[in-house]
Amino acid sequence: MKKKILIIEDEVEASGAMKSMLEASGFEVTTAANGEEGLQAARTMVPDLILLDLMLPKMSGFVVTRLLKFDERYSKIPIIILSAKAEDQDFSMGEKVGASGYLMKPVKSGLLLEKIKETLSAAATQ
Repeated sequence: MKKKILIIEDEVEASGAMKSMLEASGFEVTTAANGEEGLQAARTMVPDLILLDLMLPKMSGFVVTRLLKFDERYSKIPIIILSAKAEDQDFSMGEKVGASGYLMKPVKSGLLLEKIKETLSAAATQ
């Protein structure tokens, strides 16, 4: 069965490029263009993994992560934050809210795929 990935990203080109690459790698992919839409999609589809931008319209990636991680029904969904923000406080905030990983944008396809597989594998053993 295909693993389901939710991409929450407001940049259409970035979202589309990730979606194409992941579908070509055998994943089922859904996209959302803002924090509210992403939170709703996560609660509806319960993906195997979420790729999440931090700077989103309507609700930040940190808020989306907190809302999912503090809800027992969704707390086990691994979340990889993708952001252009590279400051230590952003990395530590990502850890505090429960993100499984943090990658800098722009992220190379190979690195992203490797991180996704590694994160899904770790989640399967929990």
